[in-house]
Amino acid sequence: MQSVIPYIRAALEDRRFLTLLFFINLGGTIYGYIWYESQLRITEPIFLLFVPDSPTASLFFTLAVAGWIWGRHWKLIEALALITLVKYGLWAVVMNIWTLVEVGTIGAAGWMLVASHFLMAVQAVLYLPKYAFGIWHIAVAAIWTLHNDVIDYVFGQMPIYGRIMEHIRIIGYFTFWLSIACIALAVYAWYRRNVSVAAKAPQQVK
Repeated sequence: MQSVIPYIRAALEDRRFLTLLFFINLGGTIYGYIWYESQLRITEPIFLLFVPDSPTASLFFTLAVAGWIWGRHWKLIEALALITLVKYGLWAVVMNIWTLVEVGTIGAAGWMLVASHFLMAVQAVLYLPKYAFGIWHIAVAAIWTLHNDVIDYVFGQMPIYGRIMEHIRIIGYFTFWLSIACIALAVYAWYRRNVSVAAKAPQQVK
């Protein structure tokens, strides 16, 4: 298995694959904003930036991929992409499965959301070795993420999920700790990269 990993990594970082990934995420981002259209119509302008969580997360990743294609690292965008893509990818999976348990069905659209959001989280994790952000980028992304939680659960701007909205306090508590876990993942990615760079650096002769 170890011998296969370099080939997988090379394929993931191939410019042609990155270009395909860019357009897939761009299309998903546009669809996501369209999906939120009905909720955005009833949202106060001051909250508009914080309502479409998943498409904004995929937008961050789309921009990060664009940077990689051009040989650039937009480090704050990368930190935002990792944290929010994993967070909202997993969040949507949990909310849809919860809806399935409560209601008994989520339909084809619900299963599409489960699959697409799970893949959002997976792609973010697959590129862990690629991110080049520093600790202060993580700090800014963490503030953005936790501030978004406040907007969603203090000011009532979370995505509307029908019947499970009865459990809003539990959902808010779960979301907070999911945010913390995703921030911790970013710290792990930063630490792992630093250790790898240090290991590759030539030893100084004393």
